[in-house]
Amino acid sequence: MKAENLNSSHFVLDPKVTADLRVKIKQDPQGGLKLAAQQFEGMLLQMMLKSMRDASPQDGLMDNDQSRYFTSILDQQMAQDLSAQGRLGFAKLIEQQLGRNMPSGSSFDPASSLAALQQSLIQQQAANSAVSSGGGAERVRSAPAINNESAVAGASGSSSDFVNRIWPHAVEASSAIGVPPQFLVAHSALESAWGKSEIRNVNGSPTYNLFGVKAGRNWHGPSVEVQTTEYVNGVAQTSREKFRVYGSYAESFRDYTNLLLNNPRYSEVLGQKDGAQFSRSLQQSGYATDPMYADKLSRIINGATLRQALAG
Repeated sequence: MKAENLNSSHFVLDPKVTADLRVKIKQDPQGGLKLAAQQFEGMLLQMMLKSMRDASPQDGLMDNDQSRYFTSILDQQMAQDLSAQGRLGFAKLIEQQLGRNMPSGSSFDPASSLAALQQSLIQQQAANSAVSSGGGAERVRSAPAINNESAVAGASGSSSDFVNRIWPHAVEASSAIGVPPQFLVAHSALESAWGKSEIRNVNGSPTYNLFGVKAGRNWHGPSVEVQTTEYVNGVAQTSREKFRVYGSYAESFRDYTNLLLNNPRYSEVLGQKDGAQFSRSLQQSGYATDPMYADKLSRIINGATLRQALAG
C-alpha cells in the first residue's frame, strides 16, 4: 500500500496506520505531520460517535451483537472519511499544535505521538465493557488501562509474560470445565487488560482478581471497593462495587472455575470448544452487560496477540 493513500484505505483504529505514517513522514515531514493530525481527528471523532451510541437505547428488535458490531465498523469508517475531508477543522488545529512542538532539526516523530494517542483512545474505548447481573460476578472499572486485543498491538512481550504466568492455572481450570485453556487466558486478558489493569488493593498490592469477580453476599473472604461501569438498558453508569481479593492467580482461577461449575446460569458455557460460542454463552448467561462483550472476547481468542503470546 502506498503511504499517501493511507487515509482512504485503513480503518481509523488500525495499528498498521502508524507504520505507514512513518514511511510518509520520512518522505515528506510536513505532509506526514498533516496526515498525523488527520489521524488524531479521526480517532477523536470515532470516540465521540461511540459515546453517542453508548448513550442511546440498544434494546430494539433489530439490535443484537452482529448489528452493533457492524455499526461500530461503520462509525470508524465514517469518522475516518470525515477527517479526510477536513471540514471540521480539528485536524488543522492539531497540526498547528504539533508543528509548534516540533523541534528544529526534527527528531520529533508525529507517528510516535499518533501511536501514543491511538493506544490511549483504544484503551478508553475498550474500557466501556460491561458488568454483572443478579448474583454478581462481573465488572469493568470505569477507566482501566487497556481492555481488548487491539490495545496491546506492539506489546507482545508483555502479553507473553502474562500468558506464561497464568498458563498452568488455565490448563488446570480447562480440565475442570471442558473449555480450551487459551479461551480462559483470553477471558482473563479481556478483564485484566493482559494483567496491566488488575484490580488493586488500596495500598496498591495485587488482588489477583483476573476475572472481575464481585464480592457478593456469599463471599466471606477479603474484598476491595473500586469504581466500575455498569450498563443499564444499554446506558453506561458508574458505581462503586466490592470485588474479591485472592492470594494468588491459582486461587483466582479456582474461584472462577467454581463459579462456572456451581452457578446453573453458566451451564451453557461449560464444555464449549468454539471460541465465538464460548464468548456468546458468557454474555448470554449474564457475565457481562456490555453489548459488545462477546465480540471483544472472540476477537482476543482469534487475535494475533494471543497466538503470538502462546507461541512465545
